[in-house]
Amino acid sequence: MTFFTMCPSMVILLQIVIFFFVFGECVDQLSVSCLEYERNALLDFKTGLEDPRNQLASWNNGSRDCCQWWGIGCDKAGAVITVDFQNRYDRSWGISGEIRPSLAKLKSLRHLDLSYNYFLSIPIPKFFGSLKHLRYLNLSNAGFSGLVPPNIGNLSRLHYLNIESVYLVYVDDLEWITGMISLNHLVMTRVDLSMAGLDWFGIILNKLPSLTELHMSGCNLNGPFPSVSSVNSTTSLAVLDLSVNNFNSKIPDWLANISSLVSVDLSYGGLHGRIPLGLAELPNLQTLHLQSNTNLSASCSQFFRGRWKSIKVVDLSDNMLHGKLPTSIGNMTSLTYLDLSKNNVQGGIPGSIGKLCNLKRFHISDNKLNGFLPQFLEETHDSCHSKSPLPSLNGLYLNNNELNGILPDWLGQLRNLVELDLSSNLLHGPILKSLESLQNLSSFSLAKNRLNGTLPDSLGKLSELSSFDVSFNQLTGNITEAHFLKLHKLESLFLSSNFLTLTVSSNWTPPFQVWYLHLGSCHLGPSFPTWLRSQNEVRDLDLSNASISSSIPDWFWEYPNLKSLNVSFNQLKGQLPNPFNIASFIVDLSSNQFDGPIPIPKKLKQLLDLSNNKLSGPIPENIGDSLQSMIFFSLSTNQIDGQIPNSIGKFRSSMNVLDLSNNKLIGKIPLSFGNLSKLVALDLSKNNLSGTIPDSLGQLSSLQTLHLSDNKLSGSIPSCFQYLSSLETLDLGNNRLGGNIPHWLGKGLENLRILKLRSNAFFGELPSSLSNLRSLQVLDLADNGLNGSIPASYGYFKGMIKVQKENFLLSYGDDYPKYYEERIVLIVRGQELQYTKILSLVVSLDFSANNLSGELPSNFTNLLGLLNLNLSNNHISGSIPEDISKLGQLLSLDLSSNRLLGTIPNSLSSLSFLGHLNLSNNDFSGKIPYSGQMTTFEASSFGGNQGLCGEPLDVKCPVDNPDDNGYLKDHNDDDNVIDKWFYLCVGLGFAAGL
Repeated sequence: MTFFTMCPSMVILLQIVIFFFVFGECVDQLSVSCLEYERNALLDFKTGLEDPRNQLASWNNGSRDCCQWWGIGCDKAGAVITVDFQNRYDRSWGISGEIRPSLAKLKSLRHLDLSYNYFLSIPIPKFFGSLKHLRYLNLSNAGFSGLVPPNIGNLSRLHYLNIESVYLVYVDDLEWITGMISLNHLVMTRVDLSMAGLDWFGIILNKLPSLTELHMSGCNLNGPFPSVSSVNSTTSLAVLDLSVNNFNSKIPDWLANISSLVSVDLSYGGLHGRIPLGLAELPNLQTLHLQSNTNLSASCSQFFRGRWKSIKVVDLSDNMLHGKLPTSIGNMTSLTYLDLSKNNVQGGIPGSIGKLCNLKRFHISDNKLNGFLPQFLEETHDSCHSKSPLPSLNGLYLNNNELNGILPDWLGQLRNLVELDLSSNLLHGPILKSLESLQNLSSFSLAKNRLNGTLPDSLGKLSELSSFDVSFNQLTGNITEAHFLKLHKLESLFLSSNFLTLTVSSNWTPPFQVWYLHLGSCHLGPSFPTWLRSQNEVRDLDLSNASISSSIPDWFWEYPNLKSLNVSFNQLKGQLPNPFNIASFIVDLSSNQFDGPIPIPKKLKQLLDLSNNKLSGPIPENIGDSLQSMIFFSLSTNQIDGQIPNSIGKFRSSMNVLDLSNNKLIGKIPLSFGNLSKLVALDLSKNNLSGTIPDSLGQLSSLQTLHLSDNKLSGSIPSCFQYLSSLETLDLGNNRLGGNIPHWLGKGLENLRILKLRSNAFFGELPSSLSNLRSLQVLDLADNGLNGSIPASYGYFKGMIKVQKENFLLSYGDDYPKYYEERIVLIVRGQELQYTKILSLVVSLDFSANNLSGELPSNFTNLLGLLNLNLSNNHISGSIPEDISKLGQLLSLDLSSNRLLGTIPNSLSSLSFLGHLNLSNNDFSGKIPYSGQMTTFEASSFGGNQGLCGEPLDVKCPVDNPDDNGYLKDHNDDDNVIDKWFYLCVGLGFAAGL
């Protein structure tokens, strides 16, 4: 029996005593009033402040107890221990002004927070170092600037220091920080530490024994990563953030010796070399961020075999990880987030990932995964409380790889999946019907694969779906209303570039309001789809190549939010509204049947493509006034006539691409074109323009491509063109230009890839300086009056001596490059061929139809990248080099109508790509080497050479004649052989003449 059961009266008495004690304490606290001198100090402190939100309204003489003021806290004795001005609203509305030294009179102050205010461009007050009782100091993003006062290091009781800045605060020496022996949380994010010395990390790590968190992101720390002779075994550092610096060094191995580390962030750190495998062995590590260093490397098979006992977040994206993912990755059962995107990871995905029951995000996009998706996943551990694979996964991103095979069934079991992206792979086969089970799916992309079959209408049951993309596949069949049955939240729909047909009723009203709608290459026609009238929220609309052959209804031009419109490659008819009030920034109406005059856009446009239609009449005189913000403008391939108005020069700084080619324009090129200072591509080809090329075009310093071919331009090439240093294409062919080809072409235009001057009246010798054009791949000087010999230096064109293997699209325009593809027309095999998408691979020399003489340069065989060589219709002599087989890429060779002689080299037969050969009308002799590729050519390729014999000609060589058995019998008698050859040649010549 206890004392309390024996004496209940004592228990009641004890309860009464406790009640009065607690009540008395509460009364004492309620009756506390702040100290008078501290109240006066705060009022003086207020006089220096500006308070736009009037938060300091309670700070006045009428309120005697400053402990009740906004932002103030006191202890039991009434001493102010807290000043908290943290701004939780718009920073521009924060407190600003002067920090008066009266704040230093608060001798008991422990907590000072001025963060996210607006003390713009004033230094951190030095007197803060005298607040010796401070435990918490937060000055982050408060607008302070200048040097951090070293006397802050006197705050030996400080636990928390945050001086995060916006690159306004700097430190020239960190030695003062060693005085803060109680510090456990240090934030210096975006403080300039570039002058802090090389031993800053050793100071922090070994002289601040209580430090648990260190944040120095974006501090202008420049390499190398600090060296530390030894790591204090008693260190308690748990959080290390040194991201967004530029160490330009390796991650030191000793970092893996800090066993207390829980979180490491070295992302964007300019690091390179091997990732220490010891990081995978840290026993307490939960978060590891090493992304975007670009040069960090590690073998996946080694790195993911570490212990990883506690790891939850791993981000190693945008580095150089390589190798395959090991099956041991399935042992990282605590993992919630894994990002290995933008690396060189290869192979497939191991089925062991099925054991990662806590995994929420799995990113391995933009790698070189080239295996199959596993057809089965390993089962989870019993501790996961779930039998289904990856039960927590809500984001799966495997896009931009080379994964192949079919979609596995387990995808339909990921019941919590919200985002799925398998786009840009090599997946084939059908889309799984079981994906209808993913009822939480919001974003779904299988674009740019090889998927075939029909699109399951059961996907229309995914009621949470907001983005759906299956574009650029090989899907077939009908799309019906059932495919959209429950897609009420759909905002993005991409079905382009398949073989789908949209079959819906004429009065169908979709359940969705999409923002992005891409139905390019889907069969929608022949009538314009009326259901589009309900889509009032659409921003981006693509109906290109959709088999629509009707006119566009009037209501279509009134979309209130439309920013991008593409209805190109249809058979749309009728006239465009004029004025053209559609509000889109990007409008592509090209390749249709629109007729009538050119409409004047009245609202802001950045891209307007009206090419390949039947528009007629002149370009409106005031068009430049309406389109001053235009970046891309094309009227190419219409029936437009008249002169080019001067107002086009009012496009001025905005215009990147201007294409008026293939019309009936007349007159001169306006001088105002020189105002288009940002012009990158100008195409006026295939018109009837006349006069000289204006010097004002030489002011277009950004110009990369200039097409003036197929006009009636006269005069010479303006000398100011030598200052167009960005020029890559100069096409002046088929005009009436004359004079010498200027020598400065080879000095001022070093970036030139394509030079076409054919079919003009140029004369004189070929300038040897053209060989300085290190990027030149196409040189077409045919059909002029050029004379002299071909310079030997032409055998060393740097852009032609190598085989062009990388095919990149030559396109121009900073904002919308895809809308202008560079193109050039070359005459190959006697036919005009236009090159666009493979133009970067074309290497061609054409000097045909001139008066060139001298011998064929033997060093032409250095031009290993040549695809086309045409020297026909000149007076070139000499012989074909024996090593012509070095030109292994040659597709077309035309040396006809010259004075070439000697035998045809046997090595020609080894040019396996040669599809066109013309050696006719020369002085070749001997037997044609009729073997290999040479057997594909007809007799016309060799006609007009009286000394040639053998197949495919009808002229037989003497050695092939059975009646000449005695010929060469006495082959040791040289004189006899010579005599017989002489008479034989005379006879053959006579026969050929007959």
